[in-house]
Amino acid sequence: MDRAPAQIFEALGDPVRRFILELVATEEQPAGAVVAAVRQHMRISQPGVSQHLKVLRDAGLVLVRAEGTRRWYALDPAGVDAARAWLTELADPLHRFAQPLDALATEIARGKRARRSAGSDRTGEEDSGRSARHA
Repeated sequence: MDRAPAQIFEALGDPVRRFILELVATEEQPAGAVVAAVRQHMRISQPGVSQHLKVLRDAGLVLVRAEGTRRWYALDPAGVDAARAWLTELADPLHRFAQPLDALATEIARGKRARRSAGSDRTGEEDSGRSARHA
């Protein structure tokens, strides 16, 4: 699923949804435990919490797993990665060039070492040739 940054950040804009994410970030939680925890901190109905869970699911920030009649919720790392990638692009638009430039620098250094090594081999051959002639 391609996660749209706008949908992710709209979902993160609500304090109830951010609280839910904090709950499920530590470990997978049954829906009932999520509802109970949210209701301890905020005045909200069970259907209201369910609606927030749906928004988070649709944004790709939580995963849901069915086990019989129970639903278990967990943080979706792919959604968090999508948000992180968007923020990285925003903060450092040239970051995508860093790895290819690092690879280029490695290849340049490798080429320089190879040329130095080849040059010292030739110099050694020339020196030994001179020594043999002068002896």
